[in-house]
Amino acid sequence: MRQRYRLFYGVIAYWLTLLAAHAQAVRLQVEDSLTRQPLVGATVRVESTPPTGTATDATGQATLPTLKPGVTQLTVSLVGYKNYPLRLTLPLDRPDSLLLVRLAPAEAALDEVVVTATRTNRRIEDLPIKVEVLGQEDMDEEAAVVPGNVGSILGDISIIHVQRTSLTTGNQGIRMQGLDPKYTQILRDGLPLFEGFSGNLGVLQIPPLDLKQVEIVKGSASTLYGGGAIGGLLNLVSRRPGPEPELTAVLNRSSLRETNLNAYYAQQWNPKIGMTLFSGYTDQPAIDVNGDGFADVPLIKQFTLHPRLFLTPTNGTRLNVGYTLVDEKRTGGDVAAINGTDAARTYVVGNNSLRHTVDATLDRQFTQTNTLTARGTLSFFDRTQVDNGYRFAGRQLSGYAEVVDYLEHGPHAMVAGANLTLEQFRKGLSDSTQITDYTYQTLGIFVQDDYTLGKVTFQGGLRLDYHNVFGTFFLPRLSMLVKPSTYWSIRTSIGTGYKTPNTFANLTGADARTSLSYRYLLPINTGTRPERSLGLNMDIAYHGTIGEHLTVQLDQAFYYTTISNPVVAVTGSNTATQTTVLQNAAYDIRSLGTDTYLRLEYDAVEFYLGYNHTSVRRTAPVRQGNDITAVGANTFLPYSPRDKFSFTLAYSIPDQWRWGIETSWVGNQYLYDNGRVPNYWFWAAAIERMFGKVSLVLNAENLFNVQQIQFGPVVTGPRNNPSIAPLWAPQEGRIVNLALRYKLKH
Repeated sequence: MRQRYRLFYGVIAYWLTLLAAHAQAVRLQVEDSLTRQPLVGATVRVESTPPTGTATDATGQATLPTLKPGVTQLTVSLVGYKNYPLRLTLPLDRPDSLLLVRLAPAEAALDEVVVTATRTNRRIEDLPIKVEVLGQEDMDEEAAVVPGNVGSILGDISIIHVQRTSLTTGNQGIRMQGLDPKYTQILRDGLPLFEGFSGNLGVLQIPPLDLKQVEIVKGSASTLYGGGAIGGLLNLVSRRPGPEPELTAVLNRSSLRETNLNAYYAQQWNPKIGMTLFSGYTDQPAIDVNGDGFADVPLIKQFTLHPRLFLTPTNGTRLNVGYTLVDEKRTGGDVAAINGTDAARTYVVGNNSLRHTVDATLDRQFTQTNTLTARGTLSFFDRTQVDNGYRFAGRQLSGYAEVVDYLEHGPHAMVAGANLTLEQFRKGLSDSTQITDYTYQTLGIFVQDDYTLGKVTFQGGLRLDYHNVFGTFFLPRLSMLVKPSTYWSIRTSIGTGYKTPNTFANLTGADARTSLSYRYLLPINTGTRPERSLGLNMDIAYHGTIGEHLTVQLDQAFYYTTISNPVVAVTGSNTATQTTVLQNAAYDIRSLGTDTYLRLEYDAVEFYLGYNHTSVRRTAPVRQGNDITAVGANTFLPYSPRDKFSFTLAYSIPDQWRWGIETSWVGNQYLYDNGRVPNYWFWAAAIERMFGKVSLVLNAENLFNVQQIQFGPVVTGPRNNPSIAPLWAPQEGRIVNLALRYKLKH
């Protein structure tokens, strides 16, 4: 009997030894499928009873020490990514191999988390600088709600204030961190297209249907893109063809008799060739909303055509080529004069503009960690303005070219490149303004390195620019990202910037008397100095889930910016003529503020709450040996609300209904000499009913019909030579529009 037990135990021990000899450790490397960055905290689970597993470390690696021979089913998962099933047959042919697993972002977040403006194409959670993204879903909704331009959706963000800069043209400027619109740089697909003469008319007349997303970089970004990105940067990203053909058409009609017809088509014919095509037309008659006889909404007739071709000749090589045509007529002033119904009324301000733009981008991926990008654009802009009988005409040729190399090496993600910017303005031959021709050229080189050390990422950037008129600029920047856990992040950034004097910069007058009309504008004095800036940004963010359905995103940001030598428009010393001079002010501009926002998503419910507090002052610098009192110093910067609340609530039933309501409160806004204007609320609501490929959208902006004329007259003085008050509140009143949308792919 004892010998039988010995034999039995011997057999068991033999098989256990044999199994142990064949048990194998499996090593995995888990990365983001888009950025190729290692993912920390991903779960690797063995589908057994009971299930076992482990998590990836700071390098994205995980080890399963003892897996039995045979078929083993694994699941790799991480919040915000699709689960990755992995079936293994053990033992492996190469026991020491490192299995590579790349997780794809979840469908709902795929278009919103990858940022291109930072040149590293990283997910938004991994960026050392603060970026907010309005993604494809936001653009699709806005394409039916406000199809004419993206200004409405940008104004919903608490840190952005959209200011109407002209009654006669209806143009708008974007203020970030309370600063003038000229300190916000606007890019289209990473290319600066709206600078100088071509940048101060209809910048926001870009239909959302043509966009994939809008990237909002908060704070200084001049190291990567040169002068101008002092308060922030907006990158408008065009759409690309997907795996299926797509056709979307939107027909819209508003209570102000505005008609929009926009269409977008995209198709990837084969792996090597694809295209997108956008075409849009807007017809808006001049409308006098408040009954004072002057157009609160100018006459607009605009046609836009934007085809793009996407080529992939070889694996790792991509070429995109595009062309944009914008032909626009825009007329404001006395409605009777515009319509020609009263010959005694003559006050008309008309603008005819034509813009041709070609652009190309070539990406060559040598390895998974090394990509070379070359891109460029050439734009021709022709504009003629008639200002109450006074004619001004000009043409601008703009060019931009850059070469950038992106390289990952260990914990480093490096970007190095060079670019050339050209801006050439030529005045019309029959023009009698005092504005002179100019040619500006800027050559820049830049380098940036993201160094990841555990839970901390350091980002250092340097830029050197040479301007053919205003000299050399050296721009350092340093940022740091700390991620104590998967859900929390802390960002700190300090950077420098500059802005060269420009005749056509979107300026705010130094006082209420200053006219910004071209007919009174004098050339820039050769002694005018460039503006310099220093910006500091910090934010603490949480992004995670509570339970199975509630997604929470909470962000608290702080910022400080100081600008020295600001160039402002002032009334000339010659009292006989109403001249306007651009000159350096005897004060600095300082912006100090906080920005708080909360986003919640619970199944089909979306909620956004934002609050921004900004104090922007003109502050006289301390000067030793001089007792200089700066005129207009120690006052609040005009048109910059100190407080702004934003609120959005939306609910949807997939493929049936969607409705939303939004509001913003604009408070403690000042004009000149610390003169405060009344606070106001702005409400909007929309509802959409979907019938398969067709949907109807009913939208109402400014529900309670807030108008600036309720607080005082907007236009005063002689009928044919009026004075227009500064615009600080809505001018158009309540707007209701009904849109019919057709989507081949839904």
